[in-house]
Amino acid sequence: MAARCSGLGGECGNALVELALVFALLGIPMLLGTVEMGYVVYDSVEITNAASAGALYGMQSATYADAASIPAVQSAAQAEAPDFGTKLTVTPTTYYACSLAVGGTQYPIATYTLAQATAACTGTSNHPLLFIQVLTSATATPPVHCPGLAKTFTLGGKSVLEVEQ
Repeated sequence: MAARCSGLGGECGNALVELALVFALLGIPMLLGTVEMGYVVYDSVEITNAASAGALYGMQSATYADAASIPAVQSAAQAEAPDFGTKLTVTPTTYYACSLAVGGTQYPIATYTLAQATAACTGTSNHPLLFIQVLTSATATPPVHCPGLAKTFTLGGKSVLEVEQ
């Protein structure tokens, strides 16, 4: 070892000290930030999957998508996100949309009857379709915190499916 360091003039350990300093100042915060963002992404996927599970439950038939089934849709969504449970906010809504303008005007079933939605969908082969939309949201607090990043994150998910008729 002494033969390899003889030409360095006593600077043999400087590179190791510099590496340790750079790793302490940059590497550890980057590692903590990566871990924290990993938790946030995992929670975001869980919340989005919960919205999909609630919408899948509600789209089975018009019976499952009516106002009386809202607690069941909420339970289906919350069961899909066990890390959040009842802390997960689930907001299901059902509405009619015209088949030729699915992304257009929405006619909520709380306000519009099927007959009113049918009258609103004018034109040849234009008829109302029933949709269920489930919005989910929760506040996630990762177990690891990196300075400079938020301590909590508000995450949300959305799923819209046509109800089977």
